[in-house]
Amino acid sequence: ARWTGIPVTKLMEGEMQKLLHLEEELHERVVGQEEAVTAVAEAVIRARSGLKDPNRPIGSFIFLGPTGGGKTELARALAEFLFDDERAMIRIDMSEYQEKHTVARLIGAPPGYIGYEEGGQLTEAVRRRPYSVILFDEIEKAHHDVFNVLLQILDDGRLTDGQGRTVDFKNAIVIMTSNIGSHRILEYKGSFAGESYARMKDAVLEELRRHFRPEFLNRVDELIVFHSLTEDHLKQIVEIQLAGLRRRLAERHVTLELTDRARSLLVRTGYDPNYGARPLKRAIQREIENPLARRILGGDVRDGQSIAIDVAPSGNLEFSVKQAPEVQEPAYQS
Repeated sequence: ARWTGIPVTKLMEGEMQKLLHLEEELHERVVGQEEAVTAVAEAVIRARSGLKDPNRPIGSFIFLGPTGGGKTELARALAEFLFDDERAMIRIDMSEYQEKHTVARLIGAPPGYIGYEEGGQLTEAVRRRPYSVILFDEIEKAHHDVFNVLLQILDDGRLTDGQGRTVDFKNAIVIMTSNIGSHRILEYKGSFAGESYARMKDAVLEELRRHFRPEFLNRVDELIVFHSLTEDHLKQIVEIQLAGLRRRLAERHVTLELTDRARSLLVRTGYDPNYGARPLKRAIQREIENPLARRILGGDVRDGQSIAIDVAPSGNLEFSVKQAPEVQEPAYQS
């Protein structure tokens, strides 16, 4: 609004209504992480209403929790919602920045050094796409000098690259993920009510404070501890994963239905509290997508057919294909 001269109150009504439903939209893709979704949604709503600090990024978060809990998925969902494109998420894998000299790769090499004309991986990406979600993955693996760069982003909302150009981060959302304290979360085995969750969260944050300097953590808007996923959460994730498969099948006019028993079998096959939702995705690929792919290539499944999946007496998934009604050729008169 400040750049265009259009008052905030003149925002399109559709955009305002869309923002008010941001939390609901994120919940459709990220399951079992109410606190994280709420914190991110509130930060975005503050920014879009014109109440955020104009000299800092839209929001900055550290997501803590075990692998497969939805940390990266929340960043992807946010990028797609705000910018209508998952590619608006800039992902920086911090395991590639474990050495002191790798800081130059983020902001670009100084004059006279190799790679000076290429620009930095972070600064160049944000300069080209200033409206983005920046994901710093597994920040605990980065060298300590990298955090000096992050401090400037969180404090000033800008960064000077190796060529002396100022890159603006004020329209970006900064998300950092970490697996620090993940074993503490898994110890609670999904018991998140009342004091149990509070004690677990305190233990995880205590480990975080031992690893990072206070001046860094003080500049982050929210420190969010993700829950370990339970079987009930995975049942919801099955539906989310299958929705993507159904969309791909719909291009061939093929429908897919699963019984409750088939869903439960997938959850039992893909449930591992140590690895979150990722084994479930592999289970769907192995038990559903692979057999379907063979049937499609073999001609057993054709366009316009319906597929029903149930559990056979042997305990495996059973596929039944309903033949598409034959389309009568129109009669032509000579």
